[in-house]
Amino acid sequence: MPSAISLITLLTDFGETDYFVPSMKGVVLGINPQVRLVDLTHRIPPHGIEQAAFFLKSCYQYYPDGTVHVVVVDPAVGSDRRALLVSTARYFFLAPDNGVLSYIFKEEASVEVRAIENKQYRLDSAGTTFDGRDLFAPSAAWLTKGQMPGSYGRLIHDYVILPDDPPKMHQQVLQGRIKYIDHFGNAITDITPIEMETFRSVTKQECAGLTVGDIRIKGLKTYYGEGATGLPEMLINSNGHLEIFIKQGCAADRCGLHVGQNVELI
Repeated sequence: MPSAISLITLLTDFGETDYFVPSMKGVVLGINPQVRLVDLTHRIPPHGIEQAAFFLKSCYQYYPDGTVHVVVVDPAVGSDRRALLVSTARYFFLAPDNGVLSYIFKEEASVEVRAIENKQYRLDSAGTTFDGRDLFAPSAAWLTKGQMPGSYGRLIHDYVILPDDPPKMHQQVLQGRIKYIDHFGNAITDITPIEMETFRSVTKQECAGLTVGDIRIKGLKTYYGEGATGLPEMLINSNGHLEIFIKQGCAADRCGLHVGQNVELI
């Protein structure tokens, strides 16, 4: 278990025009004025648990050991869903128990999961609609002040994990899905070089292309500028995922792509 440092990251679907994020930051700084706050993003699509999980997976590991990662994408706020404090060999994570930490449970070492039950770490408020401010922000701040994870609540083992639906071979086709669409409109799939090697091993051939909807993409590029202007192309991105792009264009808009859409490597 790492020692907490005064660095908290924030990942939410709150947007940037309301008082939600500033309120969370104010609570944190009121408890620990020395803390450093880093906004990962507040532009996750509303209630986009899967998108938030993938976003977190793609960047959390580049932060220093002891960083406290706070994720608030919480469609069931105010219900009896649990709030979690997750300690790993390197980091702490605070989030609702709705599957948003699924990749963390899979990829991190020495994972310890606790329900946040100690009311000492919760602000009093008139309602139950803002756990980002009233529960997760103070809980994270007190962690950076040296509070021990064991003081937050009991250990649990039945935390929520998103359904695992990895790419799979079906006859001579590798089936996957679009997991994330970035700011440029590039569609990032769950297919990695590992699955592509499985495809070669099973089919005894190199892939002929990728199909998504009525679109077929042939050939694998190595960088964006290598693509033909206006045409959908594919490459392996720096995070090791097969990505659909259009050179200096928006593949999502041009091709009607969306998160969860099926893709097939053929």
